[in-house]
This record gives sequence, C-alpha cells and structure tokens, in this order.
Amino acid sequence: MNNFEFKNPTKIIFGKDTIEKLESEITSDAKVLLLYGGGSIKKNGIYEQVTKALSKVKVVEFGGIPANPEYSILMEALKVIKDEKITYLLAVGGGSVIDGTKFLSAAAVYNGDTPWDILTKKIRTEKGMPFGTVLTLPATGSEMNSGAVITRAETKEKLSMGGPGLFPEFSILDPQVIRSIPERQLANGLADAFTHVLEQYMTYPIGALLQDRFAESILQTLIEVTPKVLKDPTDYKSAADFMWSCTMALNGLIQKGVPGDWAVHMMGHELTALFGIDHARTLAVITPSHYKYNFEAKKEKLAQYGERVWNITEGSIDDKAYAAIERTEAFFHELGIDTKLSDYTKDYEGTAEEIAKRFTDRGWKGLGEHQNLSPDKVEKIVKMAY
Repeated sequence: MNNFEFKNPTKIIFGKDTIEKLESEITSDAKVLLLYGGGSIKKNGIYEQVTKALSKVKVVEFGGIPANPEYSILMEALKVIKDEKITYLLAVGGGSVIDGTKFLSAAAVYNGDTPWDILTKKIRTEKGMPFGTVLTLPATGSEMNSGAVITRAETKEKLSMGGPGLFPEFSILDPQVIRSIPERQLANGLADAFTHVLEQYMTYPIGALLQDRFAESILQTLIEVTPKVLKDPTDYKSAADFMWSCTMALNGLIQKGVPGDWAVHMMGHELTALFGIDHARTLAVITPSHYKYNFEAKKEKLAQYGERVWNITEGSIDDKAYAAIERTEAFFHELGIDTKLSDYTKDYEGTAEEIAKRFTDRGWKGLGEHQNLSPDKVEKIVKMAY
C-alpha cells in the first residue's frame, strides 16, 4: 500500500427527517445564500423543510443552477454574494448544485483576474467561503469531498477544481428524498457512483487488501440495491444503502494508498461539454472501450473484480477479465443506459480527434494510473466507443 494522508472534515447528518437539524448547523448571525437547481425542491417538500429550518437566519435565494453547473450562471450568483454581503452558502440539490456552490465558495474569496482561472490554472482553494449541503440526489459524492467540475457553454469546456478549503462543513443526507427522483436520474446516480469506485479500483494490484474490499463492497451493494431502488424508490432500506454507497464511493477513503485512473472521467467530461450528454452516460460510453484498450495493464484487477463482484469463477485470467468487462456493460444496459456514442448523437465523426486535440492544447501528456495515455491513445479509445 502506498503512503497516504487522510482527513475529511465534513460532518454527515444521515437518516430520516434530518433536514430539520439544519437549524443547529448554521449560526444565527449568518446571511445565507440558498442555492438550488430547477425548482423540483419546491414540488417535493424539501424546500419547505429547508426554509422552515432556516427561519431564524437571513436567507437570499438563487435558483436555476443547471445539471452541468454553468459558469455564466454561477457568475450571476457570485454577483449576488458580493452585492448582498453573503457570509454562508447552502447547497440544496445534487452534485451539480453542490459543485456549483464549491466554485462560488472559492470564487467569493478569489482575488485574481477572473474566477475562470481557478479552473484553467488548477488553483487549489485552501480556505473558501463556508458552506453546507442538503443532498437531494445521490450520485456524485460531492457532499463529502472537496472537488468540483464546472461547465462553460461559451467555450464548450468542462473542467475540474478543488482544494482542502472546499469540503462542506456539513451535509444532510435523508434517504427519503429519492422518492420523487425520476427513474432516469436514479439510473444516472447508480452508474455514476459505480464508475467512481471503478476509477479508484480498476488499476493494478498493489497489495492494499482492505482498500480493495472497501471498493468491492460498495460495488456489490450498488448491484444489490439497483433493482430495488428502480422498482420502488420509497423502499427506505434500499434508498439508505444507495445514498450512503454514493457518498462512500467518492469521499476520499477508498482512493487512499492505491493508484487511481480517472481517464474515463476526463474523456467523459469532453463528451458532456461537446454534446450535452448526461455525465453518468458518458462514463458508460467510455468505460468498456477504455478497459478493452488497456486490457493487458488492467486484466489482473479486472479478473479479481469479475471473481469477487460478479462471481465469475471459470476460465483463465484473460477469460475472467473479458467477462468482467461484458458484465459491466450489461449492468449499464440493465440501468437503461446506452454504451455507444452513436446511441446519443449522429454527429460523432471527428469527436475522438477533437478530444485528443483539446488534451494536447491543455498540455495533458498522459492520463490514467500510469500517466501513459497520451492524446493519440485517447483518440483511439474514444473511436472504439463510437
């Protein structure tokens, strides 16, 4: 196992009817900017619960943060923060709202020329404006980590950011919120969390036995609860396991002491930026091709995954590894998620070359756990995903 340091300061408040505990998490002298998405929280009762819990503090609202948090809209929110002298941010939503709030947390204290530099120059935020979250859609794990991804429609870019100052102070996780989530979004959440685990697990053996089993247990749990969650989102037990699995998939724990990949995400982000495809679905498009292209480097871990997670016990290491890739693709299909770019757009010709050029222009010489996936290799992987 590699050396590592681990600190996660986010307080998790998990369980039924926990939104009311929001009242005791924000000091009474705070001026809060309440951030949310398209307004579904006003239809499912979450908004009412949140505003009731915030009745003793000054609140300004900003809604309309889209599914891929858009820079231009976030800049409007930043103006509200400055004009209204906001001192605390509260994200009520899924990963996009929380990611957008992390950007605002960083931008509110940034003194550079333009907040976009935070993303293009990879500026780490050591201390941002304090914020908390009320999670409404399990998927990204953003409620318990310090990373974010922001989209800019003007330039068709989707870039990541982060830093130790961007952990939420607290996150409230009430599994009952998934009752009102559409099936498509539930499927996306399951696929997103599943792929988050794979990015930290599907590399090469390093002898980190506990980390492997942490990762495998999350994958097994997601597989077990998937049909239950999709069939009946009101099943609290399954909803709780789903929500906590999504959080544990990307709160930093399972990545410590082991190599990480994340090439699937880097390629997937470009597909979202270029075509507006749901983030989770871009991961499902890239994952099978990525594993097939890098088969020799990943086959030992793929075979282990096949044995332990999918109970594939027959054949050679190669046989088990290939079967594991096929089973993963089948899992995405069971979620109702297509796994080829041509399933989402007819204008896919030239996409691989465009993504490779973008990576070259950014100076990205190598992705993946070995940092050896050069732009020309990325081009081949994306073409395989057509």
